[in-house]
Amino acid sequence: MTVLTDDLVLVDQHCHGVVAGDLDRARFAGLLTESSIPTNFDSMVGLALRRWCAPALGLPAHCSVDDYLERRAEWGWRRVSSRLLGAAGVRSWLLDTGLPVAADLPITEPVEFADIADGAAFEVLRLESVAERVAAADVPVADFLDFVENEIRDGIQAGAVGLKSVVAYRTGLDLPAEPPTDVEVAAAASAWLRWGGKRMDDPILLAWLVHLGARLSAELHVPLQLHTGFGDDDLRLHRADPALLGDFLRATKSTGATIALLHTWPFHRNAGYLAHLFPHVLVDVGLAIPYVGDRAGSVLAELLELAPFGSVCFSSDGFGLPELHHLGATLWRRALGRLIDDWLADDVLTVADAEAFAVNFAAGNCCRAYGLTVPV
Repeated sequence: MTVLTDDLVLVDQHCHGVVAGDLDRARFAGLLTESSIPTNFDSMVGLALRRWCAPALGLPAHCSVDDYLERRAEWGWRRVSSRLLGAAGVRSWLLDTGLPVAADLPITEPVEFADIADGAAFEVLRLESVAERVAAADVPVADFLDFVENEIRDGIQAGAVGLKSVVAYRTGLDLPAEPPTDVEVAAAASAWLRWGGKRMDDPILLAWLVHLGARLSAELHVPLQLHTGFGDDDLRLHRADPALLGDFLRATKSTGATIALLHTWPFHRNAGYLAHLFPHVLVDVGLAIPYVGDRAGSVLAELLELAPFGSVCFSSDGFGLPELHHLGATLWRRALGRLIDDWLADDVLTVADAEAFAVNFAAGNCCRAYGLTVPV
């Protein structure tokens, strides 16, 4: 790997907390896959786990899965998490705190996560979770929309640095260019609340919520993150293609909003094209990096075919297992290093260019978008 990326300090644009408890083999395997069926470790991410996480826990590279899990049980979740997160080279983490989890699967909140990782952690508000929390408070129908907006504003005031929507999971990314009318939204909210206001999956309410997020992004200067690309089996992949966002992005390009397209694989080339068209778009390849393992360099190179270099950020989308945070950082840094080495060898750019681009990919672009201090 090139010396340009060996010591890069990263800022993770999007991730989640880790499980605050020890895991048996089945639970660990279940968190190492996006499938509802636990992994058997015979995959690129399984190989990456044994190659890159094992040495961080004092084990030989490529040790057996049994030896790895035995060390994990011996050390306990907190020591393992501290070692893996601390060795990731990430200075700041932006945590989506809205992902629902099982009652017996406690997830660290930003304060505890920051303490374990020995870094800084910032909250990103999930819009659907805010709306569902407001609905659960049994607010009057006439006040629901205002309560949701106020709750989001309060969260930003309290220190959240971004907003996020998982509309890709609910109805897909084919969002209208304009928000629904007040009459349409009021009728949809009334019906949804009348039916219990549980999981928000009404297309009118979701369109209203994402447009609200874009409006508040512009007003409060916080990016709006959108899940795109692959995810768990609750997702219909063809509805998560960021190319479906064309009308929405065209409508928001001059508003002052910042839209961050997360994950993007296998549509990362489409995402790069959108960033090429729309200067208010940020892109990353998130959780794809640990899952594709040694193929991470190809994915990153394909994103950079069209994406302006000022639009590209790093994220891990680590959730539950600190191994995913660690692999996201380690493999991304390694992929970028290999890519820069090739570019330098082919005289594509200068060393000065390479250094500037690497720092911006790693942290600078993200920090400027989210109003954070660029780490040194």
